[in-house]
Amino acid sequence: MSLSHARKQRRNPLAKARQVAAVSRGGGVRILATLPEPADGGVRTPALGFPLTTGIVRAHDGTLYFLYATGTTDLTGVWRLRPGGRPQRIAALPANGLPNGLALDARTLCVTDSVLGIVWRVPASGGAATAWSTDPALAAAGFLGANGLKIRNGAVWATNLDKGTIVRIPVLPDGRAGTAQVTATGLTGIDDFAFTGRGDQIIAALNTVNEVAVIQPDGTRTTVLTAADGLQGPTSIALRGDTVHVMSAAYLTAKDPNLILAHLGG
Repeated sequence: MSLSHARKQRRNPLAKARQVAAVSRGGGVRILATLPEPADGGVRTPALGFPLTTGIVRAHDGTLYFLYATGTTDLTGVWRLRPGGRPQRIAALPANGLPNGLALDARTLCVTDSVLGIVWRVPASGGAATAWSTDPALAAAGFLGANGLKIRNGAVWATNLDKGTIVRIPVLPDGRAGTAQVTATGLTGIDDFAFTGRGDQIIAALNTVNEVAVIQPDGTRTTVLTAADGLQGPTSIALRGDTVHVMSAAYLTAKDPNLILAHLGG
C-alpha cells in the first residue's frame, strides 16, 4: 500500500487556539467555536502547560463532540456543538488528566486520557464519565500514554505514544473491558490513527519522527509520508473514501501547521 499526490491545504493551529473549525475542500477555514480560556491561562494543564482542544467526532445529525483540556475543574471534559448552536460541556473529566482521543459508538463516547492512562465512557446525551479501562497498557511512561482511539468490531483500539504501541481492548459480552492486547510495537511517537477498511490494517501518524505509516495486522509497518511531503509533526488522521487527511500540529517544529491530503493506493 502507498500514499500518493500529497497536497497541503491549510495552516491553522486550532488545538492550541482553543478552536473548532470547518475546512472546505478548497482549504478555506471557518471557525465554528472558540472555547473559553481558563482563568489561569491553562498553565496547570497536565504535561503541556497550555489549554487545548483535542479529539473530535461528528454524529450523523451534524453534532460535533470534542475534548478540552485545561487543568481546571470548570472546563476540562467533553464538549458538544450542535449545528447552529453554541459549545456546551456535557461531561466533566479530571482536571489532573489530559483527555485526548475520542470515539463515538451509538449513544456512547469513549475518551482516552493520556496522563491518567484511562479509557472513559460518557453518554452522548451527557452525564458522568465512567472509567471503562485502566489497563497498564494504557499508562504513560514519562510523558503521554493512551492517545488515539477507535472502536471497531467489538473492541476499543488505542495508541500509546510513550510506549510506541497499538493496543486492542475487547469489549466483553456484558460491556466491560477485557485485557488489552498489544498488536504493534516500535512505533515511535504514535499519535492518532485510522483503519483503512482492509481488515485491521491501520494508517497512523507518528508525531515525533514526522511520518505517516501503514501498519499491517501482524505489526509490520511501511512509511508512506515524511517531512518531504510537508508533514510538520502529524497528530491526527482521518480517512474519507480513498483520501487520507493528515493534520500536522507542528508542536515540535513550531512552523507551518497544516492539513495534507493524500490518495490511498493499492
